[in-house]
Amino acid sequence: MFGDMKAFLKWTLIAVIVGIIVGFVGAAFHYAIEFATELRHTFPALILLLPFGGVYITWVYKICGAENHGGTNLVIDTVRENKTVPIVTLPMIFVGTVITHLCGGSSGREGAALQIGSSISHAVGEACNLDEKDMHIMTMCGMSAAFSALFGTPVTAAVFSIEVVSIGIMHFSALVPCVISALAALTIAEMFYVMPTHFTILSYCEFNPANIVRVIVLSILCAFVSIVFCIVMKKVSELYKRYLPNPFLKVIFGGIIVIVLTFLVGSQTYNGAGMDFIENAFSGDVVWYAFLLKIIFTAFTLGAGFKGGEIVPTFFTGAAFGNVASKLVGLSSSFGTGIGLVCLFCGVTNCPLTSMVLSVELFGSYGLPFFAIACATSYMLSGYIGLYSEQKIVYSKTKAEYIDKKAK
Repeated sequence: MFGDMKAFLKWTLIAVIVGIIVGFVGAAFHYAIEFATELRHTFPALILLLPFGGVYITWVYKICGAENHGGTNLVIDTVRENKTVPIVTLPMIFVGTVITHLCGGSSGREGAALQIGSSISHAVGEACNLDEKDMHIMTMCGMSAAFSALFGTPVTAAVFSIEVVSIGIMHFSALVPCVISALAALTIAEMFYVMPTHFTILSYCEFNPANIVRVIVLSILCAFVSIVFCIVMKKVSELYKRYLPNPFLKVIFGGIIVIVLTFLVGSQTYNGAGMDFIENAFSGDVVWYAFLLKIIFTAFTLGAGFKGGEIVPTFFTGAAFGNVASKLVGLSSSFGTGIGLVCLFCGVTNCPLTSMVLSVELFGSYGLPFFAIACATSYMLSGYIGLYSEQKIVYSKTKAEYIDKKAK
């Protein structure tokens, strides 16, 4: 009993420290991204600097000896193996992501946030002289804090950190530190008026068998789109590596492609994270091809070496597709937008429980039965592919069978 209490007190103290530090850094990161985005909206011509911004990012990583930095995959791998996320990751990914958003690259912020949180938690763990097993928990603790600080979804952040590493099992040993660090980080972020992410679904449908079938059909379509999203992301990255092995040439070429695509589209709707687009999708209609363009913009941005993350672009893609596909299955566009957003997140991360909790924190609990069946469907049918190649699928999605293989 005393031993358990001692561990509880230890992890509570450490988690609070991590959460406070990550909360401060997360708030600064949030405002830096917001400032960069507003500046680009004010001066759209900044997109012409994207190749130069990419060269600077690549140079910074090179002089720091991090040309082959694994990004979010390194963070996931650190939970299982004796690896570290060095503290130098914090300024590199912070600056790299801000520049990417300033110059109009299509990326999110959560991938950067996970790396920032993990680098801070590792530094705290080393200062506390924690052993190897405790350092694995510290990684998840930092992930939770950063996710919570940026999105304002603490329960989702905690569940995501213990679910995303090994699909089919949950790292419950990290539950207390993940929850406490997430809440601590959220408290600090809210002190600086970083508002939690929330969307309003204007109209739900009645809970009956016919509408359950409609939601399942939409979820099946979303599962397919999630597979497409992951395949395009990985294939574009492979093409870059095959034909442009020089990182500087790769990022220059990638920047030029994004600029050309932007001029062809005629607007900067698909540049940056696209949170404004997502908010508007819940109250109006979107063009049918918006989800495809966001996939293409994001793949050519991140595959070239620009920094950020894939989750907000996933939200964008899912919201856009759900908005359009809802009309095909007979659901309201606002409700379909929410279903699409959560299903795409579930399909690309392979995290069904996280996705169900996310639906509650983003939309409220009213539609939870629909979101639960949607996430379950998307999870089963999205196959063994995912955004993170270091993620392990420990158990089969369709049988009580141990398979232990990495996501494709």
